[in-house]
Amino acid sequence: MTALAPLLEVRGLKRRYPSGDAGWLDVLLGVDLTVARGEVVAIVGASGSGKSTLLHLLGALDAPTDGEILLDGVPYRSLPDGELALLRNRRLGFVFQFHHLLREFSALENVMMPLRIAGWSAARARSRAEELLAAVGLAGRMTHRPAALSGGEQQRCAVARALVHDPALVLADEPTGNLDHVSGVLLADLFVRLARELETAVTIVTHSRQLAQCADRVLLLDEGRLAPVKEVEALP
Repeated sequence: MTALAPLLEVRGLKRRYPSGDAGWLDVLLGVDLTVARGEVVAIVGASGSGKSTLLHLLGALDAPTDGEILLDGVPYRSLPDGELALLRNRRLGFVFQFHHLLREFSALENVMMPLRIAGWSAARARSRAEELLAAVGLAGRMTHRPAALSGGEQQRCAVARALVHDPALVLADEPTGNLDHVSGVLLADLFVRLARELETAVTIVTHSRQLAQCADRVLLLDEGRLAPVKEVEALP
């Protein structure tokens, strides 16, 4: 049987930025990465190692200096700006350390929003958002605005929003970083379980050993390149 092609392929990815002394700062020096459908990959590394830079490139929020990124075999660089925006809205989901929920809207309205932007009817978007909020344990909190939710509840709402449109790939940047230990562990377990149930590929940037332990693979970003981590327990 022929193996399925990976959902996400990253080949020789490089990113450099102008530095203040008229030189260049090389952040990524040749990153190679594949992520399969339904796979959860955690990326760890020291602060300033380029983890967020890598995630922004994978999310088509920035462009690499060299190398390429392919989703389902389609290179990002082949897509005009309008199609890249559609890819971000329809095929990618994002979860950040800070939930970025809109304060003036309820949890339900926040989760409905990506679907409404994508053209779903209000009734269909509401039904799907209610389904995801129930899945993250917020069935009884849907009408609450973010200020009335705890930090853990806000992040669960953000996870529901990231998954509501059934993205091919979810990118998470320190999703448990703003939570206490117990809330972080609960969110990590929930996030990974839902991603696997929905067969969504997930790439997580994290400092959390607990979150890394939930992943199928853990990779270390160091000196601009990725390498496998064999002993997650050895992480700080």
